[in-house]
Amino acid sequence: MDALRFRLLASLSLAAPWSLHAQQPAADATTAAGPATTPAHDADSLAKALSNPVAALISVPLQYNYDQTYGDDGYRHTLNIQPVVPISISAHWNLISRTILPVAYQKDVIPGTDQAGIGDITQSFFLSPKQPTASGVIWGIGPAMLLPTGTDDLGADTWGLGPTFVVLKQDHGWTYGALANHISDVGGVGRHRADISNTFLQPFLSRAFAGGRTLTFNLESSYDWTARQWTVPLNIGYSKVTQLGGQMLSFQGGVRAYLEKPEGGPDWGLRFTVTLLYPR
Repeated sequence: MDALRFRLLASLSLAAPWSLHAQQPAADATTAAGPATTPAHDADSLAKALSNPVAALISVPLQYNYDQTYGDDGYRHTLNIQPVVPISISAHWNLISRTILPVAYQKDVIPGTDQAGIGDITQSFFLSPKQPTASGVIWGIGPAMLLPTGTDDLGADTWGLGPTFVVLKQDHGWTYGALANHISDVGGVGRHRADISNTFLQPFLSRAFAGGRTLTFNLESSYDWTARQWTVPLNIGYSKVTQLGGQMLSFQGGVRAYLEKPEGGPDWGLRFTVTLLYPR
């Protein structure tokens, strides 16, 4: 696999992870007298809400990823800025806008070079019912787009487009489901344009605990149809919902191991996420 294709596959894999949000708006934890300590049931409600990617909750996750070792000693730092905005379009339907802007620095991912700047933006829209089905299933479907905003050889120099969907269920503290998308290039903008045909599949499982705590497992599987290559990191994360002053926050830390990767790909990684929450 050439260096450009591998860099792109890694970038798309990191861009695809979703941060977790609420199906229904959570109660505001502040009172007329001002900010108070977050009640346990409010933290628990938000933590449960954060296990659902089709949100009726405005949030801004700031997700930091570190991955190594590429080749002999290469590494990559990525900060994904991921604002999520729900829009009520009728009495029964929401449209969820989710934007992912990666800011990255990498060294020796392409041997003997380093790059710093922003990557390509991934923009997704999910049309989702405001209420689960009678059997408790929550789902959303819509388009995913790749916008060629990358700088310093961190982008694909092409527009991408394809479908995305999510399906999940929440029951007795457990959340389980899967998110998927497929993005193909639809038009280049530069001489380094990459041919993209990339499928992302993320099965996920989480368990909620008292005090706004959640343990999460997921596989961020990505398949490059052109190179016929899987990249499969297993992520394990632990998060806690809390309140700082008047701001509701979620803090998450986690590790990942690459179960499958291209030749020269990373072995392991770390993830730390701070999510600003804006319950209505």
